[in-house]
Amino acid sequence: MQVEVWADIICPWCGLGTHRLEAALERFAHGDEVQVTHRSFQLDPGAPPGPGEPVRDMLRKKGLDDGQIDAMTRRVEDLADGEGLRPYHVLDNRAGSTALAHELLAYATEQGKHAEAWNRLFTAYFGEARPIFSVGDLVTLAREIGLDPEDAREALLSHRYAARVADEGRDAAELGATGVPFFVIDRRYGVAGAQPVETLLAALQRAWDERLVPDPRG
Repeated sequence: MQVEVWADIICPWCGLGTHRLEAALERFAHGDEVQVTHRSFQLDPGAPPGPGEPVRDMLRKKGLDDGQIDAMTRRVEDLADGEGLRPYHVLDNRAGSTALAHELLAYATEQGKHAEAWNRLFTAYFGEARPIFSVGDLVTLAREIGLDPEDAREALLSHRYAARVADEGRDAAELGATGVPFFVIDRRYGVAGAQPVETLLAALQRAWDERLVPDPRG
């Protein structure tokens, strides 16, 4: 069974949702028969390149006051902590363009490091509050997961994976995604948002059970 997960690497609900999917798969009787593929989705494709800005400043620009920002970010941090993701840096982090980060993820996928790259970038950003916005930041992370740093640098500077990243974002929209995380099972069932583990587990079970029902059309 195929599960696709559309996410943005700096989306706190995406990091939590991915963790919840992993927990659901651990409880799913057929978890070892499920292939998980991560797909790129940029929440703000128009964000300018560069070092980014403090998350608080970014959220203020969206019209939120400090009280709303504190409550919103504390909620996801507390949920993550309660589910074993600690530390989980949301407010004391930076936000910026994730275009290059997604291009690195596409490059890593082609090099056979798909899961390792997604996991490392999520951990670097939320677990370690490390920047992931410049070529230098990403080349360092590429080296950490065993990729050739100079080849990774060339891939980022040439933007040879930019079209692939854009295509994955369009695929999500065509499948009905309006935000992320967005889970799609066998291109038949969609689950939007960082749903509880039980909800994801029920979706996996339903999809599995319906695979076993003969198609009446033969």
